[in-house]
Amino acid sequence: MGTELAGKVALVAGGTRGASRAIAVELGRAGATVYVTGRTSGSHRSEVGRPETIEQTVELIEQAGGKGVAIRVDHLDPDQVSGLARRVEAEQGKLDVLVDGVWGGDNYLEWGKPVWQHPLADSLRMIRLGIDAHIITSHFLLPLVVREPGGLVIELTDGTAEYNAEYREGTTLAFYVAKAAAHKLAIAEAAETAEHGCTAIALTPGWLRSEAMLEIFGVTEQNWRDAIANQPHFCISESPTFIGRGVAALAADPEKSRFSGRTLDSGTLAKLYDIDDVDGSRPDGWRYMMEVERAGKPADPTGYR
Repeated sequence: MGTELAGKVALVAGGTRGASRAIAVELGRAGATVYVTGRTSGSHRSEVGRPETIEQTVELIEQAGGKGVAIRVDHLDPDQVSGLARRVEAEQGKLDVLVDGVWGGDNYLEWGKPVWQHPLADSLRMIRLGIDAHIITSHFLLPLVVREPGGLVIELTDGTAEYNAEYREGTTLAFYVAKAAAHKLAIAEAAETAEHGCTAIALTPGWLRSEAMLEIFGVTEQNWRDAIANQPHFCISESPTFIGRGVAALAADPEKSRFSGRTLDSGTLAKLYDIDDVDGSRPDGWRYMMEVERAGKPADPTGYR
């Protein structure tokens, strides 16, 4: 276990799987005490319906030499989030790092349907998960983050501000709005917490090899390159650990406030802090997606990892 974040307290909301899980593990590896919240706990499954649990995330934190605490929370329920804040305050008296990775809305996305054809209930559910849950979380937990100078708030999203400046063709209105909202959440949180010496950013991984993505492509982290035959642009994909390492480095940076209000990505963090992915490469996913995939060029990661 590292000591860069020794004595720090972190909370990863929605830390059940994917980027959020890896961030929780790497924060713990760096020495922070990490609270992990989510809805899939024990035998209870959230609407996502996947098997990963918050307890398993804590097990991974402990295997990395860190300390984790799993608490089942629905971040759309103000009473539950208020109770979470009271517990963290009672046990720690502060919160140094808040990572809001709450989502779980992918199952509601019907690709390529305009808003009038997309099921209304599903559209509104994505908005609730991507915006309402994040505001509820900030309302109750930011008072702990701003208690001491140097706090860090991260709004996880999908896409850089530049990429999301245009409509995400092939998705649908609610998904696009939910993900683009993170950029504005970070701007607002940065402004409202500035006098307390707090840093707030939005952050996106690149093409993430999450548990669900690996399952979709029928590969594992060990043989993920086999999926490139069917989806050539998967050549730029990255492991969840990549963004986790970046967040741990950012949290330990005494000058992180220079990024407040901005949207960062895993590739940018890797350059800033000299970080490699688990295979020793350094994927620059969103630059690739802007300059190669969106530009309609043939898949080729040369110069991008």
